[in-house]
Amino acid sequence: MLFESSRVWFRKMTADDAELYHRWRNDLEVMRSTSPALDIYHFEATRDFVQHVILGSDSAKSYIIHARESDQPIGITSLVNIDYKNRNAECIIDIGEKEYWGRGYGTESLRLLLDYAFRELNLHRVSLRVFSFNQNAIKLYEKIGFKHEGRARQALFRDGTWHDIVHMGILQSEYC
Repeated sequence: MLFESSRVWFRKMTADDAELYHRWRNDLEVMRSTSPALDIYHFEATRDFVQHVILGSDSAKSYIIHARESDQPIGITSLVNIDYKNRNAECIIDIGEKEYWGRGYGTESLRLLLDYAFRELNLHRVSLRVFSFNQNAIKLYEKIGFKHEGRARQALFRDGTWHDIVHMGILQSEYC
């Protein structure tokens, strides 16, 4: 196991996870609050995305989140656009198994990822983007210590309405 806490553990994502990721990626309810494009993908497109974008990037580290209680994979988390020179990265988290929503697994997983980012990789700053209608996620990020840094106004059209994309970030000194 790569990372672990009392309720979750992470392992590196592999090409064998394409089928699992494909199921989450094609669940519109899961992707509604995290993906700018709500599309249905063929498995070949997901497999190529996993191989070339997720696993093929030198500036990304992706992990499958497992719930300890069931040992079931429940989501994915990543550090992307890692800039080692300036010690920055962007984080992404998706809990793909809906029965684990609202039960603290996202918070615990994000804390594990930030522990790694700040304590192991010695990053200075981690940022994220969140849709303005996703108030639960915004509250979670604020609770962990992320600060509002700006917004892309009306950058997302979802459910017949324009929404902002909120930019948030946290510094190593604010987290550790």
